Amino acid sequence: MSIEREALASSLQKLAGRGSPTSAVPALQEVVSACVDLFGVTGSGVMIADEQNITRFIASSDVPGRFLEEAESRTGQGVCTQAFVESTVVRSSDLAADPRWPELAAAVTGRGIHAVLGVPIRMGAISVGTLDVYRDHPHDWTEQEARALSRYADVAEATLTAAMEAHTAGELAEQLQYALDYRVVIERAVGYLMAQGQVDSVTAFNRLRRAARSNRTKIGQVAEQLLRDGRLPATS
Repeated sequence: MSIEREALASSLQKLAGRGSPTSAVPALQEVVSACVDLFGVTGSGVMIADEQNITRFIASSDVPGRFLEEAESRTGQGVCTQAFVESTVVRSSDLAADPRWPELAAAVTGRGIHAVLGVPIRMGAISVGTLDVYRDHPHDWTEQEARALSRYADVAEATLTAAMEAHTAGELAEQLQYALDYRVVIERAVGYLMAQGQVDSVTAFNRLRRAARSNRTKIGQVAEQLLRDGRLPATS
């Protein structure tokens, strides 16, 4: 995928300058549709963290893209999950054959989802979700593609920020605010579990999520309890 700087800059300026959205979700749908056209990918989508800090489907350019996002939410693994947890760009040249996420790989087999790239969507310095793109064939993502898509994720951030400021984010507003309020304490709890159990960040993050879900509470409260008591609450 060859990306012309002028085309990217023009698209960024056009989308960022359209004014406050009447609703965040339709505006994000416009962002992902434009992403497909600009980057020549098969599909694109946006996931936003809920109050359990599980990234959920918000907008997608097509049905396979929505399936990918829903499968990531269900399995707690994958390109977008790792991009959100670690707040960094994550790539897979062929998700269906990627050994890092076997459960997700099994779920997408035969769905026409292969190369996937996820970049964090931040509000300020805090990751609140991800922008993802995929191709229907294996592909080695380049550094140029990763940098350009990271810039494009700024459009999603601007959309969410404008919606929050204009009070048009709807039901997203509360979960976005929760993600902003508790991201730091959740990151500290993830680090604690990583050191305690010698596990990676996504494994530690999913332990927090399971504990929150089992106890029917929010992940921020679980993180605070862990840092206070040195242990997770019992799970059923």
